[in-house]
Amino acid sequence: MSDRVVGPNWSDEDQTEGSLRPRVLDDYIGQDRVKDQVRILLDAARGRNEALDHVLLYGPPGLGKTSLAIILAAEMRGNLKMTSGPAIEHGGDLASLLTALEANDVLFIDEIHRLSRTVEERLYSAMEDYAIDLMIGKGPSARSVRLNLPRFTVVGATTRLGSLSAPLRDRFGALYRLDYYDPVALGQIIERSAAILKVPLVAEGTAEIASRARGTPRIANRLLRRVRDYAQVRADGTITRDVAHDALDALEIDALGLDPIDRRYLLDMIQKFNGGPVGVETLAASLSEATETLEDVIEPYLLFLGFIARTPRGRVAMRQASLHLGLPLKDEPERNAQPGLWGLDG
Repeated sequence: MSDRVVGPNWSDEDQTEGSLRPRVLDDYIGQDRVKDQVRILLDAARGRNEALDHVLLYGPPGLGKTSLAIILAAEMRGNLKMTSGPAIEHGGDLASLLTALEANDVLFIDEIHRLSRTVEERLYSAMEDYAIDLMIGKGPSARSVRLNLPRFTVVGATTRLGSLSAPLRDRFGALYRLDYYDPVALGQIIERSAAILKVPLVAEGTAEIASRARGTPRIANRLLRRVRDYAQVRADGTITRDVAHDALDALEIDALGLDPIDRRYLLDMIQKFNGGPVGVETLAASLSEATETLEDVIEPYLLFLGFIARTPRGRVAMRQASLHLGLPLKDEPERNAQPGLWGLDG
């Protein structure tokens, strides 16, 4: 799964993406509702000369949560410390991060839902009281020392809001959901990135890439780089509609941004399991993938397209999926009683 061109998670080939990230809120494209709320949050905090309230960003990967954290730190003229939930293994790791912070700094914790319970409980007092308790010494002579911390901001990012414990979630004063981008906003992101990368690009080429980028800026930038390579080797270097179309077809990315793994997921569900319902563990075994991969990487975009549904009895393929794949609709008379669903009776 790590070599998927349309995979939303960070990969080694995205190492140049740092140069494409916006640094100020005005350069952040899309997510207009969130931007408006963040602008109010920033203006209010600066007007009171206070640190930002703690911010929780959630939604599918690749939509700009890290970029927004970078912008928050820059707008508040503070430093940004970046880490992730799995990287903070012990309370001492958290203490080292917190004691190095200065006023208005931003501590960005990606995958915050993966914090251990011990670390999470130590984070509570830091977020609420701006203090942390440290144990000095061992055995009978051990004593607790409370260290006061400067006013800082925790920005947490997660793809699984429901996996966060209620006490941790309640300590965030601002919660923002990032949604998939529409083609117009993606087109603006692609044009901005092309200008930074100095890639010749025409409007039709932009539209072709945007339509296959799965509503995700990270994927849009990755596809732009792949199409740029194709245009350099197989064309005159300019990304036109035909060049983008041929390049993305060569990568087996279809008109909606589905790749072979997405199509195999749908084909297995429809052909092997008669459209469902089928359990995610059964599907994962059929595809030789982990259930977490299906839930976090493959299924979110298919749900967004309306190609599948999650039901109490399992995953179900929707009629739109079979139409997109060009598959015949089986048992049409029986399925008319449940429009839009395949095989609800198993």
